[in-house]
Amino acid sequence: MTVVQVKRVVEVVQDFPDIGKRIKQARERDERSLSQICREAGISRAYWYQLEAENMRAPATEGIIRKIEAVLNVDLGVKFQE
Repeated sequence: MTVVQVKRVVEVVQDFPDIGKRIKQARERDERSLSQICREAGISRAYWYQLEAENMRAPATEGIIRKIEAVLNVDLGVKFQE
């Protein structure tokens, strides 16, 4: 029997005040250059600066935040209610 799978994606957008400030502080404590950090996180420098300035056109994804946390070895406090 052939089947068709259907996936449901639930999008949750939540505010995290001062996350840009926390990202910047973590980056400044790191010895690597911003270029190296961005390369490891898979994020452009322009996007990184938008995150730090909290000047985003669209919400950052949880995946991006998790990459930043992993590269900088920090917990940015992004938690969602399940």
